[in-house]
Amino acid sequence: MTQTRQTLVLWDIDRTLLYVGDVDRQVYRETFAEVVGRPAEHLPARGTGVTMPLAIRSLLVDNGVPEADVAELQRRMVELLPARLAAHGQDLRERGVLLPGAAAALRAVHEHPGLVPTAVTGNLKASALLKLAAFGLDGMLDPEIGGFASDDHHRPALVALAQKRAGAKHGTTFNRANTVVIGDSLEDVRTGREGGAAVIGVASGKTTATELSDSGADLVLDSLEDVARVLRGICELTGTGTSVRTGTGTGRRP
Repeated sequence: MTQTRQTLVLWDIDRTLLYVGDVDRQVYRETFAEVVGRPAEHLPARGTGVTMPLAIRSLLVDNGVPEADVAELQRRMVELLPARLAAHGQDLRERGVLLPGAAAALRAVHEHPGLVPTAVTGNLKASALLKLAAFGLDGMLDPEIGGFASDDHHRPALVALAQKRAGAKHGTTFNRANTVVIGDSLEDVRTGREGGAAVIGVASGKTTATELSDSGADLVLDSLEDVARVLRGICELTGTGTSVRTGTGTGRRP
């Protein structure tokens, strides 16, 4: 059945589509040392999904930077991080991996006539584009209508921003009824629930399927490998139709 209206699909990036190993952490180390003038003893927790500016703030505070200096050093680190990441382009390609099913699922969403794919991510926009390009994914979502940590450090606010941008470009009102967040972390679930979107949780990161479901994800999948199930889940959650066959997932909340 043909889609009767457009649906906005907001992809998380890290641990949902790809994993860059310790490259991000190395960039944190280098940028901290450059800005603060000494090595960082404590690094941000892995796989939390918090926005990069908030992770940087925690990095500064946890490493004993005086509160009076945090805001300015945070600003400088945010400015420097994308350039530092760009210098690790080869490391992204050699040490990073595409997660199972990610490329096929992203391509299927991109090619579906009723779906509008972009990103809502804790990455700064420049960093997000570098990661996507390193794995050849940059042509399969529209970054100009997405929401990034460089727009707002509060992730749920990025949903409304993406909805507004996508609506202006496509001439459609996007809201909770026709927007889906796809991500792997509790922060992704919170982003959708508080920001105004249904949530498909993917147990491809550090958060288990049970944890994703218990936190409020509307649908939980073990991975993106069953592309038909991904598409069907998007359409089920937004009340739209699709001609793909039914697959299997971990489960759906009642």
